[in-house]
Amino acid sequence: SADAKIAGLFFVPAEQAAGSNSAAPGGWTAPAYAMPNSFRETPIKIADLHWELPGTLTAPVGNGRFPAVVLVAGSGPHDEDETIGANKPFKDLAWGLASRGIVVLRYTKRTAKYGMKSTDDANTLTVKDEVIDDARAAVAFAALQQNVDPKRVYLLGHSLGAYLAPRIATGDPRIAGIILLAGNIRPTEQLIVEQVRYLTSRNGTVSPEARKQIDAAEQVQREVENPNLKPGTMIEVFGSQMPSSYWLDLRGYNPGQMAAALKIPILVLQGEKDYQVRVADFEGWKKALTGHSNATFKIYPGLNHLFMISTATGDQLSTPSDYNKVGHVSPDVVGDIATWISSPGPLSK
Repeated sequence: SADAKIAGLFFVPAEQAAGSNSAAPGGWTAPAYAMPNSFRETPIKIADLHWELPGTLTAPVGNGRFPAVVLVAGSGPHDEDETIGANKPFKDLAWGLASRGIVVLRYTKRTAKYGMKSTDDANTLTVKDEVIDDARAAVAFAALQQNVDPKRVYLLGHSLGAYLAPRIATGDPRIAGIILLAGNIRPTEQLIVEQVRYLTSRNGTVSPEARKQIDAAEQVQREVENPNLKPGTMIEVFGSQMPSSYWLDLRGYNPGQMAAALKIPILVLQGEKDYQVRVADFEGWKKALTGHSNATFKIYPGLNHLFMISTATGDQLSTPSDYNKVGHVSPDVVGDIATWISSPGPLSK
């Protein structure tokens, strides 16, 4: 079977994957909205039990206490920049937000540094090990910095990080608000099928090989949703083995319901051209948070899953090839996040 790669939230067969999370070809260049003379970067280490994670603190130059935001990446063994294909969306965000007076903390995911040793028992891995514990450790680290206002530490999650942000914040009173970038609200196994169907049938026909990939995705969904799924078993996801513990942990998770119980400000952002997390998920968040004055929503025409300009035209959604085209997180997105952190509330249309 083909090796699997994880791009953003979902598992994609290797021949369709959006590049690996290796260094961007030709090197990263600063976006036009970054002002390097206005901030400084300091290497840091986040310690969570015996998993020590390298990261970077990007802080505005100047005295006083600034608001801060901790960046939480999507699925897969991401580096601190969330390098995907030719792009580094988290480095864009860090430099852009720090240029606007916000301290940004980003860090390498545990699965990138430790792989199968990311938990004491690889057969019991859950999102608590992959994401939640380290995100809370990063928030605690940020809140202790002398130039950070501990009452204004925000959490920004992308893709899986956004999906889990309500759960992270529910257990951490230090988080002043959450920002969801391309967060799914539907169960992951459903979106795996949706994504594979889209990628294999864009030309209007489904080849025998494509049919096999769709069947494999549907098999994953059946196994994950099987009411008799027991701890200690493994589920194959396009050549990669994942423990049932991971899926059983998410089975009872309702991100919309958990978000609705939060009293802190919530910002939900979505790229209209995103094929990995759809507008349907954005609408799901809006429905779950109807009547909640603490929630703000904005959708961006023409942007893909990385909040960069998509090559897709008309009514088409983006494709993995988008991620191999050098780009930067939209200045509108960076500006809206900075504005909201400065004064959490409705954004201009």
